[in-house]
Order: sequence, then structure tokens, then C-alpha cells
Amino acid sequence: MANSTSVTEFLLLGFSSLGQLQLVLFVIFLSLYLIILCGNITIISVIRLDCSLHTPMYFFLGVLSTSETFYTIVILPKMLINLLSVLRTLSFMSCAAQMFFFLGFAITNCLLLGVMGYDRYAAICQPLHYPILMSWRVCGQLAATCIVSGFLTSLAGTILVFSLPFCGSNKVNHYFCDISPVIRLACADTHINELVIFIGGVLVLVVPLFFICISYGFIVRTILRIPSAKGKRKAFSTCISHLTVVIVHYGCASFVYLRPSARYTSGKDRLVTVTYTIITPLLNPMVYSLRNKDVQMAIWKIIGKAGFSPKIS
Repeated sequence: MANSTSVTEFLLLGFSSLGQLQLVLFVIFLSLYLIILCGNITIISVIRLDCSLHTPMYFFLGVLSTSETFYTIVILPKMLINLLSVLRTLSFMSCAAQMFFFLGFAITNCLLLGVMGYDRYAAICQPLHYPILMSWRVCGQLAATCIVSGFLTSLAGTILVFSLPFCGSNKVNHYFCDISPVIRLACADTHINELVIFIGGVLVLVVPLFFICISYGFIVRTILRIPSAKGKRKAFSTCISHLTVVIVHYGCASFVYLRPSARYTSGKDRLVTVTYTIITPLLNPMVYSLRNKDVQMAIWKIIGKAGFSPKIS
């Protein structure tokens, strides 16, 4: 790829137009980044250490937290450095690597959310067959399929972008090497590449979302048949957090990726991208897990074993 381009590095413009406000953004984003790391590492550790959380639901939650931890590591440290730095360059191959890992973990997260929707369907709609439908072997195979599929799709997308010649401007109007701002810098006709990338985006976003909608259609039908109001609330409470993360993640990602690159608008897209690169990973530990009573009790149990005796409400 390096032999087909005169561009050897890219300049990430990021939030440079905001001037001194970048210092404020640095403090805000650094605080959120530390919360994301602490929250996800806490979730991973608690699920690992507490035997009561060794269930398919929390297994996939642990895999999702691990993926989102690396997902933020790919983007946020470089973004934080650029907020304080005058030199905001990234080598050609580093830009390609960042895009590959970002897309890989992002697509893996999409697929995992789809699998987690199926897990909720199996638990609520097929409780008698749940141990067979979601055995540990099946869980491992589903998680591995999500990861392998995510990174194979990412590899194809990255090759489609960086196989193009880059011979003009090297200014990426974004805070990381995303598809739309990078492909706009290519010195060739990109329509075919964009069409293939768009079709890939439809597959990795719409298909899992379609299965999630079908799963929740069956879930709602099953919940409505539960005679007691308490039983309905208990069944639906296990799905609320998953639905919240799904709506935010798929909503923002669809806005950015399910459209032609020609409709790319830097300012609006940066704002939406901040939502799914920072806010969504923050939602996972804060909404999906730390507000979960099982996780809370497991945390207090582990703290208690460490020598403290807190009251569990």
C-alpha cells in the first residue's frame, strides 16, 4: 500500500478549531475515559471472581466489556494526546491499523449485542431448553464467531480504503482514522469502494438489529402472557439495560455508516461519533451492569472478602 501513495502520514485535525476549549475537552474526556476503564475492568473482574455470575448472560457481558475496553484504547489515548499537542500526525500504516482495530471491535460489539438479544429470548421464551440452547460450548462458539467475523469484516473494509491512492491533502477532519474522512482524501474514484463498504455496513448493523427486533417481538409476546404484574416486571427488567445500549449504539452507528461518504459532514459526525466512542462504552458498566442487583451484590461480596463489611441494601 505504501508504494501506491505519496502520502506517508495523516494529520488529525480533531478539535483544533475549538482553540483553548480543547483543555476543557481534555479534562472531560480524560475523566470519562478513566470511568470507562474502571467500570469495565470492575465488571470483568467481578464476573470472573463471583461464581453466581458464571451464566451465559454475564459471560457475554464480560466479553462485551473486554471488547469495549480495547475499543476505547484504540481511539481515546491518541485523541487525548492530540488535544494537548501541536503535532497531531499519524503514519500511514498507523492510521490503517487504528481503523482496522476500531472497526474490528466496533463490529464485534454489534454482533455481541445481537447474540445477547438471542440469549434473552432463550432465557424468557425457552426456559426449559435454555441450558441446552445456551450451553458453555455454544456460548464460546458464538463469542468466537462474533470476534472472528468482526475482524474479518474490518480487514476487508480497511483494505478497501487503504488500497486507494492518496496523493493530495493528508488532513483528516476527525479525531481518529474513520472510514468517511479518510476515504474522502483518496485521489481516485471511490464509488465502488464506498458501495462495498456501505453494503458491509448494512450487513453488520441491520442484520443483527433485525434479529434483536425479532427476539424482542417474541419476548414481549411471552411477557404479556405472564399472569402476574410482578412476573412481567421481573422478566422485562432483565431486558431494559440491553435495549438502552442497543438503541444508543445502533442509532449513532447507523447515522454515521448507513449512508454514502459524500454526505459526510465533519462537525455533526464528530458529535455523533463522540456518542458511540465514549458515551456507549460508558453506558455498558454504568447502566447495564453497575445498576444490576446481582452485580452490586457480587461487588459487595468481593469487598467483604477483602476485609470490609458493608451493608447490602
